[in-house]
Amino acid sequence: MSILKQERLLLLPLLLAAIGFWSEHDILAQGKLVSVIAATVLIGAILLVSMRVAHHAEVLATKVGEPYGTMILTLSAVAVEVLILAIMMSNEGSPTLARDTIYSAVMLDINGILGLAALLGGLKHGEQPYNDDSGKTYGVMILTAMGISMIVPEFIPEAKWQFYSAFTIVAMIALYALFLRKQVGTHSYFFSYSYPRRDTESQAGGHADKATDDPAGASIAVILFGVLLIGILAEMMSVFLNTGLEGSGAPVALTAILVAGISAAPEILTALRAALANRMQATINIAMGASLSTVILTVPVMEAIALYTGQPFIMAMTPVQTVMVFITLIVAAINLNDGETNAIEGMTHFILFATFIMLSFLGL
Repeated sequence: MSILKQERLLLLPLLLAAIGFWSEHDILAQGKLVSVIAATVLIGAILLVSMRVAHHAEVLATKVGEPYGTMILTLSAVAVEVLILAIMMSNEGSPTLARDTIYSAVMLDINGILGLAALLGGLKHGEQPYNDDSGKTYGVMILTAMGISMIVPEFIPEAKWQFYSAFTIVAMIALYALFLRKQVGTHSYFFSYSYPRRDTESQAGGHADKATDDPAGASIAVILFGVLLIGILAEMMSVFLNTGLEGSGAPVALTAILVAGISAAPEILTALRAALANRMQATINIAMGASLSTVILTVPVMEAIALYTGQPFIMAMTPVQTVMVFITLIVAAINLNDGETNAIEGMTHFILFATFIMLSFLGL
């Protein structure tokens, strides 16, 4: 009963999901303005659920330590993203939605989340330490995965796309299987950092100690339920939003950005709280780990769907997207090379994120 009382905030999103499910056709019949309002309400509900998911991810992170806690959070976010993508692609059939969503997620995770977290954390704490092995490992894995799945396909003949899609699935699974084994095994120390006790307790205001009182089973249940509820709310939100923005001239990439933002909502809150609590290692694990998980797990699922349906998706990035990814990964490689972040490094990434948003609104 105490757990149900703590999660009473989830009753409102659950109620909105039920109302949206039973009233979807009536809402759509009211016109574009009502559809946009309904989509906005559902976005607020998604953010509310995300706050609870983020809280329980922090509980697990406190209990099991890094990198296990943030791994649970990033895998949950990727599950939401794959679920939303599969639903939206079955409804719209956009051949570039998967590519644009993965690209948007990488820009949001590395430049948006990491940039803002390092900027705010740097302004508050100055230089913030972390294990530089984690940044290097994540960076090279992201570059390899994106290069194989989103750059090389530009040069694959159309008649042979099935062969390369099958190869991509095997390559991504092999990469992630080895990475995951090392991350939780012999190389787990790459993704952890020992902070002085006063940093994790006094800076966090005692949150860590309080969090450990919650049972782990309950936290896992809430995370799984939250991910499912987010997926349901996001599916209805996308329908209302597409109807409301139809013919408005809104950028095509807006849908992809929204999907990426929805899936990353729990990560954003957790990463910012960690940075403000002077725990930059958790922020690095979330931002870079989410980017890697998005690419290396979403691509095989999308390619498998393409092979099953016989309809290939456009996975090769545009020239502008390729340039932005390379700039982002080069800047990340330089910034994450010394084991400390600061406000200047955070600002460089955040400006790249602002550039990504501007290019998206320009239709590039």
